[in-house]
Amino acid sequence: MEEKNNKKESILEKLGNSAVWKSIFRSGVPRTRRQRMYAVLGNVFLHLHPARLPRHAVKVGYTWCMGGLSFFLFVVLTITGILLMFYYRPTVEYAFTDIIDLGEQVPLGIMREIHRWGAHAMVLTVWLHMLRVFMTGSYKPPREFNWSVGVILMTLTLLLSFTGYLLPWDQLAIWAVTVGTNMARATPFLGHEGPGASLLAIGDINLIHSASDVRFALLGGRFVGEATLLRFYVLHCIAFPFIAMIFMAVHFWRIRKDGGISGPL
Repeated sequence: MEEKNNKKESILEKLGNSAVWKSIFRSGVPRTRRQRMYAVLGNVFLHLHPARLPRHAVKVGYTWCMGGLSFFLFVVLTITGILLMFYYRPTVEYAFTDIIDLGEQVPLGIMREIHRWGAHAMVLTVWLHMLRVFMTGSYKPPREFNWSVGVILMTLTLLLSFTGYLLPWDQLAIWAVTVGTNMARATPFLGHEGPGASLLAIGDINLIHSASDVRFALLGGRFVGEATLLRFYVLHCIAFPFIAMIFMAVHFWRIRKDGGISGPL
């Protein structure tokens, strides 16, 4: 038995000292706490996580796992969204029929339902995550910056949901976006009916009016049309996901830098 154990240890030692292992983990087989910390810090897949976790950080009753579930749903939505892009054309002529074909003609058309319900679930998990952070006081110093990043991520989640709502191009989507963008007219300084818009003027010329405010920029015109559909498609599939990934990376990095998940109050 001892010879077998020695043989196994020698195999592990050889593996730990091999060029392949060191190119990935930058160290040998970790055997002590210090070596394990170096292995985590030196690995591209593990370095975003704290080298050590407090006991409460792995308790479901404390964390609710809402942050992890939100990230998991984002990955699911990214994968299903990429698959849906192969079958969807963002034009007035084809958008609605492509959605119908996804459910009736296209193989694995269930991806659209997974994407739809996953989007609803992500909005819920992000809100619950923010509630948990607030109730446990995890927004307090030194985590104010990461709380602000979380608020931005929650806003991006709502914007992703809103821009994706128009893509089926049915009556419910068109009128929902019409109502939503009409509210943008009252945006301070950016909407022509909002407070401060009249201040942005050169002499008698208003810089913010119905053909230059934020609503016009979102719709690509005065009414919901093909330009609106294309803009929402680009925002939903490219712009907002890319921005969200950047802020998620910052969010995870700050969790690590702040010492992991904060303790109970």
